[in-house]
Amino acid sequence: MRLDNEQESQNVEDRRGGGFGGRTTIGIGTIVVALAASYFFGIDPRVIIQGSQMIQGQTQSQPQSAPTQAQINDPKAVFTRKVLGNIERTWTTVFPQQINRQYVPPKLVLFSGATPTACGTGQTAMGPFYCPGDSKVYIDLQFYDELRQRFGAGGDFAQAYVIAHEVGHHIQNLLGISQKFDETRRRVSEAQANALSVRLELQADCFAGVWAANAAKANDQLLEPGDAEQGLKAAAAIGDDRLQQQSQGRVVPESFTHGTSAQRVYWLRQGLQTGDMRKCDTFSAKQLS
Repeated sequence: MRLDNEQESQNVEDRRGGGFGGRTTIGIGTIVVALAASYFFGIDPRVIIQGSQMIQGQTQSQPQSAPTQAQINDPKAVFTRKVLGNIERTWTTVFPQQINRQYVPPKLVLFSGATPTACGTGQTAMGPFYCPGDSKVYIDLQFYDELRQRFGAGGDFAQAYVIAHEVGHHIQNLLGISQKFDETRRRVSEAQANALSVRLELQADCFAGVWAANAAKANDQLLEPGDAEQGLKAAAAIGDDRLQQQSQGRVVPESFTHGTSAQRVYWLRQGLQTGDMRKCDTFSAKQLS
C-alpha cells in the first residue's frame, strides 16, 4: 500500500504510555484461555473481557502516562493512523452515496497489555476487537507481528484488512445490526447463536472489502499489485476450520463463530469486487460461499 500522502486520523487514543494503558501483569491461565477462545474458537471477545473485571478493579486507579515520542513515531502506529484516516474518508463518502446516511467514525485505541473498555477489560491476548458499548476499536500493535509470524499473513494490506474488519463491526453498530444480533442470540440455542455470529463476522469482512474497493477507486495509487491477495490470504488464514485444525487436529463446524477460510475469502472478495455495502447482506444469503 502507498500511504505516503495519506492524512493520519485524529480519532486515535494512544494508551501505551503507562498506567493501565501500559503493561499489566496477567496470569498465565487468563492468557491461555483468552488465546484459545479468541484465536482458535472465535468466541466473542466481549465474553472474555467481561470475565476479567478483577484486572480492571486492580489497575483502574493507576495514572496513565502519555505515550513517548518514540511510540508516537513508531512505524506501526503511523501506519495504523494513516489506514484509519483513509477508512474514515472513504466511508464518509460511501455512506451517503449508498445508503443516504451520515458516517460517524469510531475511535481507535492503541494499548499494550490490558486496558479498560466499556465491555470490560481488554487484553492483548484477544487480538484486535471492537466494543459497541463505547464505539471504539482496540488493538495492540504486536498483533501485526502475530499475523505475520503465526498466521503467515504479512503485508500492509493484510494489516489494513484487520483494521477495516473491526471498523466493519462499527458500521454494523451504526446500522443497528449488532443490536438485533445481540437480541436474537439471547433467544436461540448456542449452535444457532454461533451460526448468526458467523454471518456477523462475514459481513464485517465484506464491509472491509467495500472499503478497499472504494479507497482504490478514489486513489488508484493506494493499492499495489498483490495487495488484494494479501488480504485474501489473511482472511483464509483465520478461518475457523483452519484454526481448529491447527489447534486441536479436528474441525467442529457447529462451534464456528467467524466462518470457514473459504467463506471469509468469499465475502471479502464480494466487497472487493462490488464495492457496494448493499451486497454484504450475509444474513439473507442462502449460502455463505
